Amino acid sequence: MADSHRRARVALCLLLMGACTRAQPPAAEAEAEADRPDDVTVLAPAPGTRTRVVILGTGTPNADPERSGPSVAVVVDDRSFIFDAGPGVVRRAAQAARDLDLPALDVTRLDRLFLTHLHSDHTTGLPDLLLGPWVLDRPAPLSVVGPPGTRGMMTAIVNGWSADIDMRINGLEPRDANRDAYLPVVSETTGGLVYEEDGVRIEAIPVTHGDWEHAFAYRIEGPDRTIVISGDASPSESIVAACDGCDLLVHEVYSGERFVTRPPEWQAYHAVFHTSPVELADIATRARAGSLVLYHQLYWGTDDEGLIREMRAAGWSGPLASARDLAVY
Repeated sequence: MADSHRRARVALCLLLMGACTRAQPPAAEAEAEADRPDDVTVLAPAPGTRTRVVILGTGTPNADPERSGPSVAVVVDDRSFIFDAGPGVVRRAAQAARDLDLPALDVTRLDRLFLTHLHSDHTTGLPDLLLGPWVLDRPAPLSVVGPPGTRGMMTAIVNGWSADIDMRINGLEPRDANRDAYLPVVSETTGGLVYEEDGVRIEAIPVTHGDWEHAFAYRIEGPDRTIVISGDASPSESIVAACDGCDLLVHEVYSGERFVTRPPEWQAYHAVFHTSPVELADIATRARAGSLVLYHQLYWGTDDEGLIREMRAAGWSGPLASARDLAVY
């Protein structure tokens, strides 16, 4: 049954991709589309906004030196909440704190992490996020929320770096003030409310991501805005329900135009693990998203402008940006 469902999804995706490729706007309309203000500044938060999204990494497993691994920070006043820990997360946060005047992302304050799933590109920054800020005097332990398997992963990191930890505790480093802050506080979830404190409410939303038993989007309700972050997901009705008029939907996407150039075995994979522009336009429209930000983009030779053109051709007419690292929304 699973194989037949997968084959049906691939066939439907190929059909939709063909429709999307054929339905390009005429030249005059394309020029009008090009004039749309789709750049980052359109979605920049207004002065006084208390709940902001900072893109720490938009990358994929592809080793693009311009894009760190997937990670999104939601900053509420002086607090930061990190979603996923792709490679480069700590240095990107430090860069945001310095260059964007966001002290909530100072490395000593990176103490809350929420994992969408356990794919390596979303988790290989975990040792750095656990240990790097601790070495730099983060006073509190790292709180980690994630799917089943998260506790084992965090335990393996502590065990794997035991020589380093022992040297830093028992060597000459002055470590008394935060001696035990390398030990993570782990909460495993299968979905539902995972955080509620001081006007911030966070829910883990189960989504479909290929064969993963547990993968999540997250809905973050701040004091003035509601954000939904998809994580890695193929089209999931749960995201439509979770957004339901949310202010900002941050969603992964792959190029539909370039999908058809991929080898068949990769088409089969991406059709059931990820989301095309045609599918995302439908999701965002039915979710009544106030604004849409593309991240974790699979370009396969296109670029941000190309993805935006695909989204417009697919029917999304609302505020739109294709994220780059360190963009703020």
